[in-house]
Amino acid sequence: MGVSMRVVLGLLLLSTTGWCQVAKEANREYETEEGRARMVGILESPSRLENLRPAELMQRLEIRPGSTVVDLGTGTGTLLRDLSKAVGVKGRVIAEDIHQDFLDHARERVKEAALHNVEFVLGTETDPKLPAGAAELVIVLDAYHHFDYPERMLAAIKRSLRPGGRLAIVEYHKKRGAMERDPDFALTHIRAGAKEVVHEVEGAGFELLWRRDHAPEKQYIAMFRVK
Repeated sequence: MGVSMRVVLGLLLLSTTGWCQVAKEANREYETEEGRARMVGILESPSRLENLRPAELMQRLEIRPGSTVVDLGTGTGTLLRDLSKAVGVKGRVIAEDIHQDFLDHARERVKEAALHNVEFVLGTETDPKLPAGAAELVIVLDAYHHFDYPERMLAAIKRSLRPGGRLAIVEYHKKRGAMERDPDFALTHIRAGAKEVVHEVEGAGFELLWRRDHAPEKQYIAMFRVK
């Protein structure tokens, strides 16, 4: 077999297995425990919370009392208090992350707030390990650009949703000034623009219900439903 043929076969193998890392730049700071410890302050910064406006976000996501909602890529658990309140005492919140230290931090937050309807799941970069057919809504907050294997993750998310279940992707625009850390940070940190994200998710068997800005010119919500 010639060298050129081996190269072609290698590329085909990568494309069919999904082994190519697609979010290397976005995940660089999360590769070590020390890096993730530095990220805690950024994830919980007043500027991020001001941009996020959790109470308003809950309204826009139309979370129903008694439902099961997944906070996929929960990080330090920024949304958990608001999600717990939104689903109510008869509802359920599943907080998922691939980093145990983030989950430990989120667990402490839940304990301090005495939230009794939140549970935790340790996933992987290819599978969030969510129970099948369990959720009415999966929320991916500022985490879609961290997916190294979006096709596999979207398939797993789809399996976790009940018939007619929804997927909400809350994501930064890939444009100058979208993220607070540096005017040009989003241009390299965010893997895909809004149109490309919608295209990827639709290709995984979801139907776009609507897309609109949450923080104008910075962050948008794309709401999908399982076909």
